[in-house]
Order: sequence, then C-alpha cells, then structure tokens
Amino acid sequence: MTRDLDQAFAALADPTRRAILTMLLEDDMAVTDVAEPFEMSLAAISKHLGVLTAAGLISQEKRGRVKWCKLEPDALRAASVWMQGFGQFEPVNLDAFERFLATELPENGG
Repeated sequence: MTRDLDQAFAALADPTRRAILTMLLEDDMAVTDVAEPFEMSLAAISKHLGVLTAAGLISQEKRGRVKWCKLEPDALRAASVWMQGFGQFEPVNLDAFERFLATELPENGG
C-alpha cells in the first residue's frame, strides 16, 4: 500500500496533473481534448497522462483512432483514508486562542 500511496501523491504533486484530474471529473475525454487548454506539446501531456495512469488515477482506452482518458476515483480512496487520519484534530480557532492568551498573559509582559 505504501507504494500505491507514493505513486498517488507523486502524481498529485504536479499542478498540470491535478488540473487534468479536475477536467476528468466532468466526463471521459480524448487525449487531444485534455491537451487543448495547456500550453505544452501533446508529447508532454502524454507523459503526464502516463504518470496518472501508472498511479492508477486514470485509465486510458483506445476507441477507434482516439485514445480516451477516464478518471478512476477509487484509486484516491487509499490516499483519502490516509489523509483522514490527520483530520482527527479540530482546526484551531485563532481568534479564540488570541482571546485566551489576552486573558491569561499579563498586559505588559510581566
């Protein structure tokens, strides 16, 4: 499982790959359509898609002459479960903490 998490987080570390995943949330897309909004070559996009595929975050399928990309949301489940382990702590309310410090600490530092 550690290898899978490493691959998922490595794939998610790149903003282009995160943008691709966001695009694929809507629907399956042809590789050429995935590449369209980015200012990089089709070969560069293909490398990003290869990383996402190797991590299991997307699948690619050839339909006729067109290669399609599909989001594989279950692949993020392990990463999500791992991250939820850190959600056991309540977020710190900084305003309340500041009020607490103001009542507990002397006004002039001593």
